[in-house]
Amino acid sequence: MSEEVISLEDVWVQYNGVTVLEDITLSVQNRDFLGIIGPNGGGKTTLLKVILGLIKPNRGRVTVLGGPPEEGRRFIGYVPQLTQFDREFPATALDVVLMGRLGHKGLLRRYTEEDMEIAYKALESVEILDLKDRQVGKLSGGELQRVFLARALAADPKILLLDEPTASIDEPTKTELYELLKGLNREITIILVSHDIGVISSYVDKIACLNRRLFYHGSKEITAETIEETYRCPVELLAHGVPHRVLKKHEGK
Repeated sequence: MSEEVISLEDVWVQYNGVTVLEDITLSVQNRDFLGIIGPNGGGKTTLLKVILGLIKPNRGRVTVLGGPPEEGRRFIGYVPQLTQFDREFPATALDVVLMGRLGHKGLLRRYTEEDMEIAYKALESVEILDLKDRQVGKLSGGELQRVFLARALAADPKILLLDEPTASIDEPTKTELYELLKGLNREITIILVSHDIGVISSYVDKIACLNRRLFYHGSKEITAETIEETYRCPVELLAHGVPHRVLKKHEGK
């Protein structure tokens, strides 16, 4: 029987009286590869932050690896959305990846030989060890995402959370990144937030739809009706060589 690593029960989150997450119940098992889709503003990033213990729900219960998320956070690697940053910042790819070791050593301690070995291994695992001395501002979007992924892996996580990791990168690079994540999933539980509905369904094991409320049936089967209920507008799904899948209705939703 698979081991549960993340549990949310009847979780509600409100900002200034506005409900962002409503009645979220979710169980993630060890080595799941869960894709979460939904519109902008639907609460996807908030959900990740609840799992990280960075946002405390107004209602409900959250456990990570059997304990409070604040304690489980050190076993989570987090890759946030790629945002604007100073491309002249004098840091190399290796410098950024080593930041993933700060949770293990503290801010004022020097990096050890073990830290360096782990950082090198993380860079190698995402296939950019040859870029270790390159200034991060000179990297392409895809290379930069791999650096951030390596930084998360340097924390030696049991769970990996990724927020829109393929935004602003080209299609071939997206495919390479998804293939890389699929390989990492052999050892690590992964939750991936993305808008690439058709693409992620080829790689993830399970898909959840989130727009304040969560639609999740423990599989990766989705229908146009499910998507329309999530996005609250008509959606047309196109697929090549993929048979139509049918889900049960969202009971009580």
